[in-house]
Amino acid sequence: MRMTTPRSRLKERDQLVISHVGLVKAMAQRLAQRLPSQVEMGDLISVGVLGLIDAAGRYKASTGVPFDAFARRRVQGAMLDALRDLDWAPRSLRKLRRELDSTIARLRHEFGREPSEEEIGAAMGLSEQDYQKALEQVRTLEVGALRQLDAPTPDGTTLIEVCIDPGEGPEARLEKAELREHLARALTELPDRERQILALYYEEELTMAEIGEVIGVCESRVSQLRSLALSRLRASLRASIGLPDPARAARPAADAEPAAAGGRGGRR
Repeated sequence: MRMTTPRSRLKERDQLVISHVGLVKAMAQRLAQRLPSQVEMGDLISVGVLGLIDAAGRYKASTGVPFDAFARRRVQGAMLDALRDLDWAPRSLRKLRRELDSTIARLRHEFGREPSEEEIGAAMGLSEQDYQKALEQVRTLEVGALRQLDAPTPDGTTLIEVCIDPGEGPEARLEKAELREHLARALTELPDRERQILALYYEEELTMAEIGEVIGVCESRVSQLRSLALSRLRASLRASIGLPDPARAARPAADAEPAAAGGRGGRR
């Protein structure tokens, strides 16, 4: 039986890191496509490498989980944690997303069906051009909001499962199962084209441009429809889980700030 020394363990860790740096770069490039231009890909790679080093130090081959799958989860988590620490979105943009989600929820309740884009824009008092612009702006707020839906990861689990510690008790597992049911139901209620875009983007991992070629629209339109689909999902999940209207719930805390801070963006 071969003894594992601290030096040999360190060497194994370094080999894992060196051989998987390309994975970090690929994940950073893919994530950078969804982000505003002020987020540097080099920063994503840097924090991703730190996540990779941590994964290599924790990895145990005896578990039977491929290192690629083990590392992906931690690298992505490190990148998303870093992004959450950036306050690059102005509060006016967050308010716009709450208004969009709230409008979709209200119209769904009134009509008993998914509202059309024309109905949503009209209810928000936006022209067609301004509505399309609003969807494009909302896209920048989607970092980590709904990463992989219910798609399986390389080791066979789903990201909804990953969000809950396996050591938690039966109540947490029941909540997880109920959340998956709510999400599955919300997905079935989406318009066909929006559901197809989410499937191609999150499950097949196609780029916006590739999806545009598949469904016959331009890349920017794919981006807009994905933003709309995610807003529909948020509204549907809030209704089915029983959460309050996002616009009313957030108004006291988010909107009662000095006017001078309202347009603040950039990094903290």
